[in-house]
Amino acid sequence: MERRKFLKSAGIVSAVALTGLPDLKATIRNEKKSETNKVRKPVVISTWNHGLAANEGAWKILSKGGTALDAVEKGVMVTEDDLSNLSVGLGGLPDREGKVTLDASIMDHNGKCGGVAFLQRIKHPVCVARMVMEKTPHVLLVGAGAQKFALENGFQLESEKLTPAAEKAYKEWLKKSEYHPKANIENHDTIGMVALDAAGNLSGSCTTSGLAYKMHGRVGDSPIIGAGMYVDNEIGAACATGVGETVLRICGSFLVVELMRQGLSPTNACKKAIERLITKSPNIKDVQVGFLAINKNGEHGSYAIQKGFNYALADESGNQLFDSDYHVR
Repeated sequence: MERRKFLKSAGIVSAVALTGLPDLKATIRNEKKSETNKVRKPVVISTWNHGLAANEGAWKILSKGGTALDAVEKGVMVTEDDLSNLSVGLGGLPDREGKVTLDASIMDHNGKCGGVAFLQRIKHPVCVARMVMEKTPHVLLVGAGAQKFALENGFQLESEKLTPAAEKAYKEWLKKSEYHPKANIENHDTIGMVALDAAGNLSGSCTTSGLAYKMHGRVGDSPIIGAGMYVDNEIGAACATGVGETVLRICGSFLVVELMRQGLSPTNACKKAIERLITKSPNIKDVQVGFLAINKNGEHGSYAIQKGFNYALADESGNQLFDSDYHVR
C-alpha cells in the first residue's frame, strides 16, 4: 500500500517537473472526475414528505429490476390513493366552486410523454396520462375530453363529494373567500417524482389537485411537459413543485435539465433555475417553488425559493427525507 502511494506521488511530481503545475491540476481534476462518474442506480427521488410513501411504491419496482417508467407511475399512485392528502388526488382541496380538478403528466426515457388537465372524478390521473402517452397520438387531454377518454379505457367515475377534511377547509375558506395562499401550506404540495433504473434509463411523473381555491378551470405546471416535469435520457430529469404559474413562465423543469446539459450539477442547475424564476417573478414573499433533479450518474439535487421544501430519496441504502437548500434567508 505504501509503495503504491509512493509511486502515485512520484508520478504526480514527475508531471509537475516535466510540464508544470497546470498538468498537476489536470491530473487532480481527472481523478475527481473519475470518482464522480460512478453511477448510482437505481434511485428515485420525489417531492415533499409524502414522497417517502411514494418512494416505497416506486422502490418495489426498481429493486426488482423494473423500469423507471413503471416506478414513477406506481410511486405517485400511492399519493393519489391517500385521501388524507389535501393537495394530490381526489382528497385535494377544491377550487372556488368546490370542485376537485386534477392534473398529471408522465414521461419516459424515449421522450414519449402524456398528460391530463382539469380532470374530474377519476382516481388516478397519472394512469390516464400514461394511457394518453401510449394509446393516442397526443400529449395532453383536458376536461370532459380527458374524462371521456378515461371512462372509455376502463376507469370509473368516483364520487364528487369532498372528503370531510377538504369540505371543512372549504367551508372555512368561504367565510371570507380570500385568495392569499401561504407558502409551504396551500400552494405547493404537488408530488413530482423522477427515477433512474438499473438499466440506466430515466423517467418522471407529476400529479396534483392544484392550488387550493383556484379559479375553476385553472391549470398549473404539473401536466405541462417541460414545466412541471421533464426527462432527457442523455442528461437527466427534473420536476417542480409550488406555484405553477411561476414555473410555467420559465419552462422550469426543462431549464433545469438544459442547465445540467451545460455541465452544472443537479443542485446548481436547480439553484440557477430558481434565480431565473425570481427575476421573472419579483414578488416572491409568499411564493414557494422547489426544483428537484437527478442526472445520469444518479446524482441528485434540489433548490427552493423559501425555507421549508423537502424531498425523499430512496436507493439501496434506504429511504430518507432531506431538507432542500433555499434562496430567501
